[in-house]
Amino acid sequence: MTTLQIEALLPDQAEGAAPLSVEAGWNQIAADWRLMLGEGRGFGVRDASGHWIASALVLPLGPAISWISMVLVTKPSRRQGHGTRLLQRCFAEIEATGVTAGLDATELGRPVYLPLGFRDVYALSRWRAEAGQRHAVEPPHGVRVRSAGLGDLPRIVALDAAHSGFARGRIVDHLLGRAPSLAHVAERGDGTLVGYVLGRDGHAAMHVGPVVAEEERIGLALLSRAMAATPERVILDVPDRHRGITTWLLETGATAPRGFMRMLRGPCPAVEDAARIFALAGPELA
Repeated sequence: MTTLQIEALLPDQAEGAAPLSVEAGWNQIAADWRLMLGEGRGFGVRDASGHWIASALVLPLGPAISWISMVLVTKPSRRQGHGTRLLQRCFAEIEATGVTAGLDATELGRPVYLPLGFRDVYALSRWRAEAGQRHAVEPPHGVRVRSAGLGDLPRIVALDAAHSGFARGRIVDHLLGRAPSLAHVAERGDGTLVGYVLGRDGHAAMHVGPVVAEEERIGLALLSRAMAATPERVILDVPDRHRGITTWLLETGATAPRGFMRMLRGPCPAVEDAARIFALAGPELA
């Protein structure tokens, strides 16, 4: 059998690649693919008719780390080695730059990545809140939450870099304009920025995240404000260590049907510390 060639997957091919994530039941839309392919490097395999049947993506998130995501193979094309070859291509791409590789593995994917040199960093859960009206939690005394605007972008980017371990200014910029109703910041009385939340539209639900804040009560106030800003179904990825937020989500009727494991191959201490990360940008945007 002829081995199909691995090709570069480019931003202008986002519409053609988007059915891969739709078939898998994931939440990405073409705008997500276009963002990731513009910021990173995508690889794919096409069938004889020119349709994409497999993909993988490397997204640089700073000088020390790149993220692997969107490893997808259509159902009829599985067990033919496409996913393995694309992963190897991603590994080679990252190794050539000498940076750490990161990814968020499903329960099925984790046993595959462990023998490849990845290690567990922390567990997280994908939460789902069904459509309906929601109420925001008040921030702690001395902190106010307000809608975010373009003028807040430099401070949001700086806070994100300080606490996430990533350098993803263009991604943050994109998300700030993607769903403005979900974007909020938290400030102390002197105007000091102490947290932010962004979000985006998706194929099946609104995605809330990232949420970065100085403490969990501020993170909960931001997260709940974004959720209250939309009556649509919401998904969010929360590190399991944040018990106050997970308890609140359970109390509001949200469910966590699946979990992930954040994994790294190589050192990156800033990314390993989830103390101030209360919801992720998503497994594809870290």
